Amino acid sequence: MDHQLTTLPNGLRVITETMPSVRSVSVGCWVDTGSRDETGVEAGCSHFLEHLLFKGTEDISAREIAEAFDSVGARSNAFTTKEYTCYWAQLRDEDLPMGMDLLSEMIQRPAFRRDEIESESHVVLEEINMNEDDPADVAHDQFAQALWGDHVLAKPVLGTRDSITDMNRDVIAGYWQRRYHPSTLVVAAAGNVEHEDAVAMATERFGQWEGSSGGHELVDASINAGVGVVTRDTEQAHLVIGGESLKRGDDRRFAFGILNHVVGGGMSSRLFRRIREERGLAYAVYAFRMPYADSGAFGVYVGTTPHQAPEVLSLVREELEGVIEKGLTAEELDRAKGNMKGGLALSMEDTSSRMVRLGRHELTGIEHLTLDETVARIDAVSLGEIHAVAKEIYGGPFVLGAVGPFDAADLEPYVG
Repeated sequence: MDHQLTTLPNGLRVITETMPSVRSVSVGCWVDTGSRDETGVEAGCSHFLEHLLFKGTEDISAREIAEAFDSVGARSNAFTTKEYTCYWAQLRDEDLPMGMDLLSEMIQRPAFRRDEIESESHVVLEEINMNEDDPADVAHDQFAQALWGDHVLAKPVLGTRDSITDMNRDVIAGYWQRRYHPSTLVVAAAGNVEHEDAVAMATERFGQWEGSSGGHELVDASINAGVGVVTRDTEQAHLVIGGESLKRGDDRRFAFGILNHVVGGGMSSRLFRRIREERGLAYAVYAFRMPYADSGAFGVYVGTTPHQAPEVLSLVREELEGVIEKGLTAEELDRAKGNMKGGLALSMEDTSSRMVRLGRHELTGIEHLTLDETVARIDAVSLGEIHAVAKEIYGGPFVLGAVGPFDAADLEPYVG
């Protein structure tokens, strides 16, 4: 993992990692904008724009884009988060210039045809419908809204039915003009590519692009205990309980990663063993982390039958309190370190994983570490550091997002 980075005169960054043993390249155009940057009528605009850029430019149609990628066996797609948007392609090394041609055209010269905006709005509405039909997704959304309240991180990435229905060309084009600039773009590539060649391709295709971004408004979140519930007569209750945790660049993230794995990161985790293996109370139970620039969250998801929800929530709280009281064991520490190091090594075999790591870290300001440097950071974590992180994070306040046949009052005792 030996990357090279070049910043073009217009502010666009090109970062690469050469993997000479493969015959493919993964390339991603990472844009420093997401749902947190939307205002008012722009709700859901980052994600809607992700869809529209594949609809083509004045000179290239959506069909031509799809056929061009298909004709060389490439994979291409995009994704949007609360903080960034990525357009990517994985293709043969010799097809990289063609892939860069298409991505650069899509990003710099979108057509925004009114009929395509109208038709794509229906697609996004169907995506919202699909999300709302998945109670686990709804429970996660309820958790985010209960946790962050009026903070920008509470906004759903997809927007709402009303905001998408009312979205028009002027709003979308205005958002693109405000947020898409060379200084907000990172072109990341990993695979059989030389850095100088990638820089030359990016210079040719993006070098004349002009403009600058207004950045982000970072505001610390104010977290209070709370419950968000969507009441439904479901066969299974979907529960997400957690609270605020470390911000994105916190040096303790390696300790927290180990802690998260031991608590709920795999089949040997404490929550999996106790809730699923020993009690048979759930099929799915896991812990997760969501680090952002000005806040962060941890959570535990469990799907269980409604009448077992009180027992499951009590067990989750007991496990978290147990870590606060006693910390982890040496055996758990060694096992979690081995898992993290093994998972990291396996991910480095794939060009796409390396490209994502490069682009995300460069865009968000996370330091670039080699495999050996990362392993050293993991190995250096002590039981004492993990215990200190656990006491800070798992001490509350707690919030709960849920979907099931109950109301907020039924669940309030578990966030106190």
